[in-house]
Amino acid sequence: MIAIVDYGMGNLRSVLNAFEAIHAPARLTTSVADLRDAHAIVVPGVGAFGDGMRNLTALGVIETLAEEVLVRRKPYLGICLGMQFLAREGREHGVTGGLGWLGGVVRRLEPRDAACKVPHMGWNDVAIVRECELLRDVDERPVFYFLHGYQLDPDGDRAVEAAVVATATHGERVTAVVQRDNVFGVQFHPEKSQEAGLQVLRNFVKLA
Repeated sequence: MIAIVDYGMGNLRSVLNAFEAIHAPARLTTSVADLRDAHAIVVPGVGAFGDGMRNLTALGVIETLAEEVLVRRKPYLGICLGMQFLAREGREHGVTGGLGWLGGVVRRLEPRDAACKVPHMGWNDVAIVRECELLRDVDERPVFYFLHGYQLDPDGDRAVEAAVVATATHGERVTAVVQRDNVFGVQFHPEKSQEAGLQVLRNFVKLA
């Protein structure tokens, strides 16, 4: 079973529907017991970084997430906000500490081209910079659906930079996919990205 953490932020039902579309057993949950029983964990989300971290804290799952993912090594997939939580801090409406599993900071997009609006919304191709199990059997330059105003910036941290496996361009370089061991994150929305997005989810299910 894949546990999808329901912390009250955004597109949870769409993510569950996408897993159901590929016939993968998945469950929306707020239960620590479900996280312990799951084969893999997904944290999706749309919204503000600070609100999301406060909701996760209030749900009482952060310690369990760390135990299951970092100690027991269960595959973790962060989608959009769920990827940004991997940073050490978010800088949206002040500074909020993140999970810190990866490092870097979450900052507002700063496109150098005035034609590139914020939030970044719509289809964008992605450049794969190193091999990653999550991106197997997708096109060499796949196209995914993005909706975000902030991004995970390595902020000069070489370890975080080494975890970046794909990027997009929206008036600046955007971190699109990260991986460190069993921890994966995607800034785009696979559940809204048609066949390419479903393939990403299939690959994650295989890891689980």
